[in-house]
Amino acid sequence: MSIGLTTAILFTVFGILLFLGCPISVGIVISAITAAVSSLSWDQITFITMQKMNSGVESFSLLAIPLFILAGNIMNNGGIARRLVNFAKLFVGWCPGSLAQANILGNMLFGALSGSSVAAASAMGGCIYPIQKEEGYEPAFATAVNIASAPTGLLIPPTSAFIVYSTVAGGVSISTLFMAGYVPGILMGLGSMIVAYIYAKKHKYPVSGRPSPKEALRVTIEAIPSLLLIIIVSGGIVSGIFTATEGAGVSVLYCLILSLCYKSIDFKSFKNLLVSSACTSGIILFLISASSAMSFVMAYSGIPAAISEAIMNISTNKYVIFLMMNLILMVIGMFMDITPAILIFTPIFLPIAESLGMSSIQFGVMLIFNMCLGNMTPPVGSVLFVGCGISKISIESVAKTLLPYFVVLFMLLLAVTYIPALSLGIPTLMGLI
Repeated sequence: MSIGLTTAILFTVFGILLFLGCPISVGIVISAITAAVSSLSWDQITFITMQKMNSGVESFSLLAIPLFILAGNIMNNGGIARRLVNFAKLFVGWCPGSLAQANILGNMLFGALSGSSVAAASAMGGCIYPIQKEEGYEPAFATAVNIASAPTGLLIPPTSAFIVYSTVAGGVSISTLFMAGYVPGILMGLGSMIVAYIYAKKHKYPVSGRPSPKEALRVTIEAIPSLLLIIIVSGGIVSGIFTATEGAGVSVLYCLILSLCYKSIDFKSFKNLLVSSACTSGIILFLISASSAMSFVMAYSGIPAAISEAIMNISTNKYVIFLMMNLILMVIGMFMDITPAILIFTPIFLPIAESLGMSSIQFGVMLIFNMCLGNMTPPVGSVLFVGCGISKISIESVAKTLLPYFVVLFMLLLAVTYIPALSLGIPTLMGLI
């Protein structure tokens, strides 16, 4: 069977199953097996599929994922979010729409701690939206601010998205990826802050004002233990004191101790957090396992090479090809969750990017940035649904307010794509590249 027909079968079956509401992981396995029938016997398919699914999660680095998920859940329920919101207000109290700016800065801080856009949107939105509502903020504006800034946690380390990418990209340095994500993640937050500032100034939203020196000192002291986690985990990984997996374990222990000191967690709630984290981890790891089977079928059938050749035949200009890749990845992010998207499309697009002179580090940042945009767009945008759920408003009512953020963030994505220094500058200065 031709590569074109195999490709059509693979993605058509997968698309139909998604449309019918089939779980993504199950859809991936079924579509991979369906496409493999054309070139392998049933015995070979069953043996190789199980083998690839097992080997796909047989990685020490992937142990970091359930640990970071657990750390994020502990932070989400440990009183850390409120302290970060209060700390963020110290820096943006002079801005029109101070609470919106605090929401963005809080998402950047909490996202850097938890590595989860959904956790950031839930924790920060839950803390600050009721206050915004009391002060007369439009629900659509408050919700759009939260949705647009929450995905910064996928870029600002530590983040499990880079760990997944490192695994599928052939062992790219996790510490280098972490350092490469800082500038794009901060730019993403600053872009959201600029849009929020213009909107708030136009609609004359209130200014919170500056706190007294005594109050600022108290809030800072309360926030320091939480902020130290970024230094301990990211610093430890980059300096080589411990691996990303060990760093994830350190973050769990640190968050647990912090929550116990804050008296915001007990044995019963901790047990519930363990169960919740195990369920979430099981879903993600099964997605990785299933995607490994699909990746094998694609590689065996020659699909990545065929797609690469087709794209290269359209244009030889690397800037045009990078734009095409971004548009394709952005659409993929609208319909697919970040983990399977990384696992399925990295083998397809990474060789193209490298052949055009883009490093695997910069491509990883570009890929995750695209997935950040997918997180805030329908129909599968998890942050979009969480943000609207907190505010109890419809997606339609927030879409118009969210559009300016999307435009600005897309422009920043293009900047990250075409200006290597934005992602490679810090790793180069630190001697990691």
